[in-house]
Amino acid sequence: MAEFVDERRCHELVAAVRAGDRQAETSLVEIFGRAVALLLDRHTSGRPEAEDLYQDTFRIALEKIRAGDLREPAKLPGFLSGLARNLAIEHYRKAARRETETVGDEPPGVPVAASGQLELLVDRENAALVRRVLGELRNQRDREILARYYLAEHDKDQIAADLGLTSLQFNRVLHRARERYRALYLERGDAGPRQAAPGGAAVLAVLALLSC
Repeated sequence: MAEFVDERRCHELVAAVRAGDRQAETSLVEIFGRAVALLLDRHTSGRPEAEDLYQDTFRIALEKIRAGDLREPAKLPGFLSGLARNLAIEHYRKAARRETETVGDEPPGVPVAASGQLELLVDRENAALVRRVLGELRNQRDREILARYYLAEHDKDQIAADLGLTSLQFNRVLHRARERYRALYLERGDAGPRQAAPGGAAVLAVLALLSC
């Protein structure tokens, strides 16, 4: 499992990639590769296209990072998980459109195979586990900071101001909250999400994997 990646390391990786450091690109793939592969394996039910989606995820991610499109390096784990998820969904959407075009005689309302796969992909995403784990965190501030930062994607400085924290204090509180969340998530989720959660919840699901 990948090493724990704190905000400082994310900033260092992103800065190095932007500067053209090829070794940093290799390190980024090595650190996040297994978690992204696991996420895509669930999204594709282990189908061969997972490998192509894996390559596309890191190719596009590195292109975007080099171009400066990732404005908040601390959100690198969520950026990668969201990109992988979106690529998988788009893959099945295109497959569904192709299938629809080739099955012209099919009666209206009959779902094609690719559409069923897309529905299965969405259905497999288990936001319930993420919500359950968040709700079981004993510390109210942990629940608030994780939900606001990763799910609602509120501005870091605004959250810190609302909680009366300096930027440094916020980073420490977020780190500890993630550690407590990860431990509880792995306990409740049997070492990983059975289903990937839609939207921002996928970030917290993948964080549990990336933090091990």
